Amino acid sequence: MEASIESETGRGESAVKRFIGVAGNVGVGKSSLTRLLSEYLCWEPFYEAVDDNPYLSDFYKDMRTWSFHSQVYFLSRRLGHHRQIIDRPGTVMQDRTVYEDAEIFAHNLYLQGHMGERDWRSYWDLYQTVITILPPPDLVIYLQASVPVLQGRIRHRGRDYEQEIGADYLTQLNELYEGWVERFSLCPVLTVPTDDLDFVAVNSHLELIASRVLDKLHGKEVVVFD
Repeated sequence: MEASIESETGRGESAVKRFIGVAGNVGVGKSSLTRLLSEYLCWEPFYEAVDDNPYLSDFYKDMRTWSFHSQVYFLSRRLGHHRQIIDRPGTVMQDRTVYEDAEIFAHNLYLQGHMGERDWRSYWDLYQTVITILPPPDLVIYLQASVPVLQGRIRHRGRDYEQEIGADYLTQLNELYEGWVERFSLCPVLTVPTDDLDFVAVNSHLELIASRVLDKLHGKEVVVFD
């Protein structure tokens, strides 16, 4: 494993720049994995943007009127960050991908009736046009967790604004994530079921994920016969 890490982290002569996106539902552990795996493999972390969205206050007052404006803003910011990552000289891990804004969260607004048909189609056409010219990551790590586990992790991290997130909402997002991952073909996807993994507290779990990530980047696949 040390030889693999050496070649991927920029400490060896054969260093190769990589772009890895970390995707998954609210509370699944994207930021934690981005931080820990970046430290472990000597990569650069790039965290989810916290820029103020000028439409948010209007959006929460009238979601149907302002959802399109708000999502276009989020999409434009995420696209800018995606471009910044492409231009970085070394390997970067991104906490949440540009694809999730459209495929999961904007889509969910549409399904819940908070974005009208006309706005959704315009937004979706814009998104589809952009991703055809945007260089994709080398790998997406999809962190998977059941709703009870997500709820426990959300309670544990104690963010006040997340405590009212309901099981139905998390279930809907999980379903959208599963459908998106099944369709996604722009780059390889490594699905990591996390219900029984604690990569924050158990170093061997982090090492296991790191090993699988490096294998996937190197094109290695392991076939297990039951």
